[in-house]
Amino acid sequence: MADTKQVDETADAKQAAKAERKAARLAKQISSFAKQHGGAEGQIAYIGERGARIVLVGDDGGWGDLVAPSVAIAELAVGKAGITVHETFDGEFAAKVKTGPYEWTRMAGIQVGGPKNG
Repeated sequence: MADTKQVDETADAKQAAKAERKAARLAKQISSFAKQHGGAEGQIAYIGERGARIVLVGDDGGWGDLVAPSVAIAELAVGKAGITVHETFDGEFAAKVKTGPYEWTRMAGIQVGGPKNG
């Protein structure tokens, strides 16, 4: 029985180290985004089995997102990056996002002013 416990602990340690490395890579990307956009804020959203989406909004209105394998890893990454994290993507936080022609085209005409679908 001790052998099984040791194997489980080794596997857990390996998974924890892998999660830590992934969080560090994400934090580096978040920090790079923040540097390029004069600072950044974020919001984490659970997206099912895929993991969690980290939406980033720069102080200049630029935005982007990253996907983490889990909410826990996303939370660790934004913590390492030191950005402000919002509970929801609405209000003043959402109003900071600036969109351009590319985003309107990608929305496929769903929004007013976008290209017609069809």
